[in-house]
Amino acid sequence: MALLSLQSMRVLRNFYGSLLRRSFSSSIGENRAEKGLVLGLYEQEIETEEPRLSPVAGHFDAKTEGQLINLIKESSIKGKIGQVKVFNNIDPDFGSVAVVGLGLEGLGYNELEQLDEGLENVRIAAGIGAKCLAKNGCSRIWVDPMQAAEQAAEGSGLATWKYQANRMKSERLPIPKLELFDSPDGDAWTRGLFKADAQNLARSLSDAPGNQITPTAFAQAAVDALCPCGVSTEVRNMDWIESKSMSSFLSVAKSSCEPPIFLEISYCGEHDSGRPILLVGKGITFNSGGLCLKEPHGMSQYRASMSGAAAIVATIRAAAALSLPVNLVGLIPLCENMPSGMAFKPGDVITTLNGKTVAIHDTNNAGRLIMADTFTYGQNTFKPKVVMDVATLTDGVTHALGGAASGVFSNSDFLWKQMHKAGAITGDRVWRMPLWQYYTHKVSNYTNVDLSNTGHGKGSACLGAAFLKEFVPCVDWIHLDITGVGMLKKGVGIPYLAEHRMTGRPTRTLVQFLYQMACPDVQVKSLSKEKLSGSD
Repeated sequence: MALLSLQSMRVLRNFYGSLLRRSFSSSIGENRAEKGLVLGLYEQEIETEEPRLSPVAGHFDAKTEGQLINLIKESSIKGKIGQVKVFNNIDPDFGSVAVVGLGLEGLGYNELEQLDEGLENVRIAAGIGAKCLAKNGCSRIWVDPMQAAEQAAEGSGLATWKYQANRMKSERLPIPKLELFDSPDGDAWTRGLFKADAQNLARSLSDAPGNQITPTAFAQAAVDALCPCGVSTEVRNMDWIESKSMSSFLSVAKSSCEPPIFLEISYCGEHDSGRPILLVGKGITFNSGGLCLKEPHGMSQYRASMSGAAAIVATIRAAAALSLPVNLVGLIPLCENMPSGMAFKPGDVITTLNGKTVAIHDTNNAGRLIMADTFTYGQNTFKPKVVMDVATLTDGVTHALGGAASGVFSNSDFLWKQMHKAGAITGDRVWRMPLWQYYTHKVSNYTNVDLSNTGHGKGSACLGAAFLKEFVPCVDWIHLDITGVGMLKKGVGIPYLAEHRMTGRPTRTLVQFLYQMACPDVQVKSLSKEKLSGSD
């Protein structure tokens, strides 16, 4: 991401400093034992060759008169990605020094993996090293930039954060303060912390239990997060929703005693009154499945059916913190989907805001209903140049991709290419899924209604996207189905995110996408033009 001006960065540091201190620091002592340092080590391609430290680690080794290299030679660490070894009492300034494997030196964009391996390895190494030192009791950690300060900040900021809101205060573990070590690239480091902090906000909202993050509570959390950054946030109540005739949204919301909320967020980053990018986030704060009740086992994770909404709030906050020159409008319909005497029923027919009728064949498919009215309202009101939505829409995308990537559907090759680049840079990948007329026929080929909220046959992720496409007829649109990535992290991969906790993904990819849309003339330094043209 392009460097901000010095004046802009000073304003951001002053304005945003208290927030970063809350997110990344605790009571910091000057005790040497509480101070740690993360250094990078490249992998040895030949077993007998000399260990290759990162440039900053090399400077530190010179300070220790070669003691660090000697200790590395005596240890089992060979620089393989994720390997870590902590050395104590080798420097008068730091009680603990964590040497972390960076993998092979000089890695870049891997076309087969569709990510920049060099940048992702920096995130992994910085995250593992910082987390290891935090577990060892370090409350203040300096991090080697490893030639990619922004990514080092992202990895360490994500790895050391924990969701602890429901633990006794006396039992909460302190989150260490993170600082850049021996590098002038403070602007990149600050950007990385902003982006990590945004994803941690999404993690916090998504991980909170459903009785604590109700529609009203989510709205208040959004106001608290966005207003200090100068972002306008309007909280619309039931009366307003009814006055706009959002019947599809209300058909889901009436199933719960929790009143629905409609959030309208505006960020103006352009000096002129350019048409905005419309961001829509699915905001079902608990999805039981309604009368088509989900299985009890694993139902608790559907407190994160609003992780799309959480990612939108976090993305807009990051855009404001980074002063992105783009106009954004975020629309978030918030409600619960519950079984009750007021719940909508299989066989019901509802009329959406654009006049289309929808047959309810599965009350579990509620997210697309609340988003349909939101799309229509957003396009009629704001005349956006692009519509982007983020939603935990279907389990089908999890079956297809697991937790490796977000499923992306788009009617625009340009938007897809921009999102693909963003995912390759952030390490939070995306994969394009088909948006064919075949699926449109499957959701619209009914004699008595215009659409079904389920459709015929297999391919639920594609059918869900085909349903949404009916409500964005005349605008460039991109839809991210994040069910596999935005909820609980399970299995191997992404070691800087905690296992069995909500991930906050794909917040950083959304931020990178908006940056590319806002600053198209700035070359994305992580991917060469040749490699990008080959991957598109």
